[in-house]
Amino acid sequence: MSITFVETKLDLLAARKAQDMVNQTVIGNTDAEKIKKAGSVEILVTKALGVLQENGVYAGMLYLFAVNKDKDIATVIRQCLFAMLQSNNTQLPVPTNGTSIQDALNFMTENVCKDLDTLFLVKQVWEQTLIYARYGAKARGE
Repeated sequence: MSITFVETKLDLLAARKAQDMVNQTVIGNTDAEKIKKAGSVEILVTKALGVLQENGVYAGMLYLFAVNKDKDIATVIRQCLFAMLQSNNTQLPVPTNGTSIQDALNFMTENVCKDLDTLFLVKQVWEQTLIYARYGAKARGE
């Protein structure tokens, strides 16, 4: 099975998944808690975006597995990014919360990194998603 995207819907897909990331992570009982959490989300998303842009999709995913502080935020970001890969191919068994790190990285190698066109497309879509999520978190924190 391979990863496919309907190109006309990529920006919409990026926007929806960015909203999912922010909605699932910027939570709290008070406005002060939500603002603090939004700041943490913005910082983590910005760092993940930097790793993705400088080192590629595999390194970006590795970074999200390696995060110790704000691990809950990193998990949500990972899951949203993986879910994007399944958006048009529901038969593709993408990693979930219960998937081991090794299995998730094997998935990346075999389904994303193996094909150059797929690799560049995933990088572009994930970059756009993380950019939207960064600004979405920033807006929530203001």
